[in-house]
Amino acid sequence: MTTVHRRTCPLCEAMCGLLVHVRDEQVVRIEADRDDVWSRGHICPKGTALGHLHHDPDRIRTPMIRQADGTFTEATWDEAFARIDELLAPVVAGHGISAVTSYVGNPLAHAMDLSRYVGVLIGLSGMPMIYSPGVVDQWPKNVSSHLMYGGMWSIPVPDVRRTELFVLMGANPQASQGSLLACPDLMGEIAAVRERGGRVVVIDPRRTGTAAKADEWIPITPGTDAALLMAVAHTLFAEDLVDLGALDGLVNGVEEVREAARDWPPERVSAVTGIPAARIRDLARELAHAPAAALYGRIGTCNQEFGTLSSWLIDVIAVLTGNLDREGGSMFARGSAWSVNTLPMEGLEGGAANFGRWRSRVRGIPEVLGHVPVSCLHEEISTPGEGRIRALITVAGNPVLSTPEGDRLDAALPGLDCMVSVDNWINETTRHAHVVLPGLSALEQSHHDDLIWMFAVGSAAKYSEPVFPVDPDRPREWEIMIRLAGACLGMPMAEVDVAGIDDGFFDVLAMTRGLDGPSLRERYDGGGPDRLLDLQLRTGPFGDRYGEREGISLDAVRAAPDGIDLGPNVPRLAEVLTTASGKVELAPPYVLADLPRLAERLERPPGGLVLTSRRHLRSNNSWMHNVPSLVKGRDLCTLLVHPDDARRCGLSPGGLARVTSTAGTVEVPVEITADIAPGVVSLPHGWGHGRPGTRIEVANAHPGISFNALAPGDLYDVPSGNAAVNGIPVTVAPA
Repeated sequence: MTTVHRRTCPLCEAMCGLLVHVRDEQVVRIEADRDDVWSRGHICPKGTALGHLHHDPDRIRTPMIRQADGTFTEATWDEAFARIDELLAPVVAGHGISAVTSYVGNPLAHAMDLSRYVGVLIGLSGMPMIYSPGVVDQWPKNVSSHLMYGGMWSIPVPDVRRTELFVLMGANPQASQGSLLACPDLMGEIAAVRERGGRVVVIDPRRTGTAAKADEWIPITPGTDAALLMAVAHTLFAEDLVDLGALDGLVNGVEEVREAARDWPPERVSAVTGIPAARIRDLARELAHAPAAALYGRIGTCNQEFGTLSSWLIDVIAVLTGNLDREGGSMFARGSAWSVNTLPMEGLEGGAANFGRWRSRVRGIPEVLGHVPVSCLHEEISTPGEGRIRALITVAGNPVLSTPEGDRLDAALPGLDCMVSVDNWINETTRHAHVVLPGLSALEQSHHDDLIWMFAVGSAAKYSEPVFPVDPDRPREWEIMIRLAGACLGMPMAEVDVAGIDDGFFDVLAMTRGLDGPSLRERYDGGGPDRLLDLQLRTGPFGDRYGEREGISLDAVRAAPDGIDLGPNVPRLAEVLTTASGKVELAPPYVLADLPRLAERLERPPGGLVLTSRRHLRSNNSWMHNVPSLVKGRDLCTLLVHPDDARRCGLSPGGLARVTSTAGTVEVPVEITADIAPGVVSLPHGWGHGRPGTRIEVANAHPGISFNALAPGDLYDVPSGNAAVNGIPVTVAPA
């Protein structure tokens, strides 16, 4: 018999509903769930690949221990725990917990267990710092949101379903489905904007798949988005177009922004951005006059050298045009279940710019929201001296391929005294681990997205039951996180009181909601993520608060396999604000202090090529390249070059180009296209497979090259510490 299981795809922010057809313990087909209250039948190629990921013969199902010759052997869980104790305990005893750190990867944001329990590993272990792809991805947006609204995850999202003007900067949902924006079939929504008489404008160095479906593509020089937006702000003030609308009385700093924008007329930035001054003025007028306008900036506006200024200015423009917290503008989502990640960080309450509380040991880079650039990790491992990192725990991450100077990290990892990886594959990073602890496949565990609903265009609740059963004695990922935290405290992993720590974690989270954890626990038969999810749902904006009011619970969501639609976003700025003033801080001094650096950028002599990254619809960073259906066809790892640049550099279609930056050199096939601005070349990120010791057969047959071999670790956005992987100066020549 064939059974059909309803699932939410956990691979990206779209959170599409799927129908998983299973026969004889094999996934035979995955199709869209047309009855899903959220996605209504949308699906992308990645969603159809969950069966391949589950059945992948390279996916590890048992713990693996690396031997002296570099090979891995299977082990029992007790053997793996004992080996970790053997390696980790001497590091902590001899050098303290400051010699231990963790790298946590992007899949955590979509994983039921890890998204909720990685905080136990980080908080309980006492590690003073961790590393994450946040500072390669969206940290500028976290910084600007923290300073403007009081919370690093209070990120407004475009209300694309009701807007009349949708302007996208450095965003390509045709490939990503949306990022810091949860909206199924975003390309369909873009088409709908145009169908109802609205306009869609894409500002990007490349004519992306999204730009091809827009009314207008405006090419821009990489890294100059902030200069463009300063000129837009200048125009709004100069032409008396500023209108805060319903925000009047809720905003501080308008006059400070007016003064800061005074010296940024469009003529000043036109040459450096590559956009005519008249078009910049018209863009400002369009944003001001549209019945509803949503300005959306994403990866290209974040991971560049002025990411914080760009991220801040996107919200500034929304405020100045009255498009923040209004239908069709930019709105704050209401997640059905509040996220553990949104709890305030100690010392950063009220939107305080209390950064630089400590600095990285080697380069002295100040922390920002608890992070320094990931490129610091390799030097913190390889540089001798007091405070050297000697033990590393990676959780669902592959920083060798996904972070700047990844090749240097690759060379540094063998120098660790202890490396533990929680991962399902032996990849470019985990091949260096002493012990690899496997998690479950997506189809072996329950699912309800955590942080992602905080970026959604509407509210809903969806819960997925596991498709395949697992051995009940096998540790789940949440238990692994607790046991690793205990190991960092000197406890033997096998003896960690998992249930006791889990109860304590639940009690703390209940306390943040004004409830008594011990009495609530009496209602449950057991612990773990489902218990936490029930707490999150019941004490969320739509929850029943354990019977105090009408509302949802986990039981109610479980009873609705296609989900519960909780309505569109509504204006709610006043309840979102947690700044000390209780108002939007439009002109944070910390951000304004970076404007002189932007002004210096205007004086930089033109010329030379700059490199940007890109992504394909069938790719999701590095970890889905082992699925045959996603890597088949033409080579995706090519260098896009404008015809004028190709002629000047002597490049031919299909020939090899040698691309060099201050970080390294790679050779890559050339693809000549007019769909990229002159002076810009582009490579996809996430490739670079084929390394010895990895067990990813399909990926190794399609290795590509590593973009991050060209990404310099010292090129980053200063206010946030976010890597600038767009706009890297390079030279290009025939190989």
